[in-house]
Amino acid sequence: MKPRYIEIMDSTLRDGEQTSGVSFLPHEKLMIARMLLRDLHVDRIEVASARVSEGEKEAVKMICRYARQIDRLQSVEVLGFVDGHTSVDWLVEAGACTMNLLCKGSLRHCREQLGKTPEQHIADILEVLSYAHAKGVSVNLYLEDWSSGMKDSPDYVYQLMDALLSVECRVENGEFATAVPSPNGTAEANSTLSTLHSKLISRFMLPDTLGIMNPLQVVEYFRKMLKRYPQVHFDFHAHNDYDLAVSNSLAAALSGAKGLHVTVNGLGERCGNAPLSSVQVILKDQFQALTSINEEKMMDVSRLVESYSGIAIAPNQPIIGDNVFTQVAGVHADGDQKGGLYHNALVPERFGRRREYAMGKTSGRANITRNLQELGLELTPEQTQRVTRRITELGDRKEVVTQDDLPYIVSDVLKHDVSEERVRLVSYQVSLAYGLKPLANVKVEINGQQYEGHSSGDGQYDAFVKALRKIYKEYLDRTFPLLANYAVTIPPGGRTDALVQTVITWQMPEGKVLRTRGLDADQTEAAIKATIKMLNIVEESLTPGPSRGGEGSV
Repeated sequence: MKPRYIEIMDSTLRDGEQTSGVSFLPHEKLMIARMLLRDLHVDRIEVASARVSEGEKEAVKMICRYARQIDRLQSVEVLGFVDGHTSVDWLVEAGACTMNLLCKGSLRHCREQLGKTPEQHIADILEVLSYAHAKGVSVNLYLEDWSSGMKDSPDYVYQLMDALLSVECRVENGEFATAVPSPNGTAEANSTLSTLHSKLISRFMLPDTLGIMNPLQVVEYFRKMLKRYPQVHFDFHAHNDYDLAVSNSLAAALSGAKGLHVTVNGLGERCGNAPLSSVQVILKDQFQALTSINEEKMMDVSRLVESYSGIAIAPNQPIIGDNVFTQVAGVHADGDQKGGLYHNALVPERFGRRREYAMGKTSGRANITRNLQELGLELTPEQTQRVTRRITELGDRKEVVTQDDLPYIVSDVLKHDVSEERVRLVSYQVSLAYGLKPLANVKVEINGQQYEGHSSGDGQYDAFVKALRKIYKEYLDRTFPLLANYAVTIPPGGRTDALVQTVITWQMPEGKVLRTRGLDADQTEAAIKATIKMLNIVEESLTPGPSRGGEGSV
């Protein structure tokens, strides 16, 4: 079967802006529109609703000026209303030439919201169509709440469609006149349908406004519409209240829809709309459909919209989430090394991304080895095991380790072999109470002998160091080095919830300067590790052997 082409209409700047708390500034709308048209290559964009505000009109003017420059003005659409001349005039003043006319697609909406009969609503629609045609504005027609209409009042839906599609039109001095509707189902009616469709209504757009449909209903209702109106271009507009927007969009495409409506990151009222990225990959991989979308730019657009909207992308959001191309289990990394056993069609390079191998308590040696290879680091099996053990310890504390953190962990592990420690921290406890200074109880082992000390301090670490000073003074009669400088940093590219690096500069009693580093998820713990390193260096220097020099750094 020849692949079908599916139009993609992005409604981020109109329907997506109905997300609670989201409001784009005019220049932000322009930047998003530019990326959607120029980089992502969507077929159409719905950028605003008519009559909302002067700021909205200014945004439409800016977008239309840009679209005209790149010959894409026909791709810019604005939602309009059945309000006589008002919406059409608003569009024309803003420089737009395509209106998406919002009509009522269910009898309940027509009667209860508008307070009108179907015949009155149809007459109002025809008035807007006539004026739009005279002003040179193309019209697509929304049947708002169409899903409820097909479920509860299908006769109303058909009455509306029949009335609009059976109107013969003739253009005379910029106006059209209506004739008696042709009998349904005749060749004459079909001919009239095609004529009107090309002149007055370009597309009929069928929304699941309340997000109530399931894929089986989408198939059923679309088949009924296409059987009755085979020549019409139908779009489908999904909402995600039951988390079925993507599935329903695929069902619509399979059933004959020629266009699908999406938003970047699935923005939209309540639970949002169908996400552009998910709809795109499902159309391509599950339906073998053709679209205009440049998949390599989807991530860039998503990040831009995330920044402007303030709505964060979930890490597990398909295609665009931070974690979707990250393998965590060590068995998966091992399988990938043995022939890509855990790959599918959604390869990250397709979207301008790369596969990553997370490091934590379940990652195992395979993930860590893969990350070391990507960094060009070569370790012995024993060294790799020690690094793995350290990362597992962080994972047990629910910490996430990134590839950017790895060199620091390697450096910390290899430069500080626990088996050679002369000073070992046996235990410590730091307590905090409101209105009181922190208290520290410390037990250390120095050259095989254990000592205990306790003290208060201006902070947790200060209390810990003062307890150590007492141990060295009272039990060893030795001067504890002076803390000259204390700096805390996050490894470049790392994460604040994984590793903190503390660098402490010590002034030794004999005038030497020593710097030690500690690495941990907790700032106090990192400082304590740096301190224990310093004490081990001091003990090593007291053992006869080669001089360490005037300044050291670990």
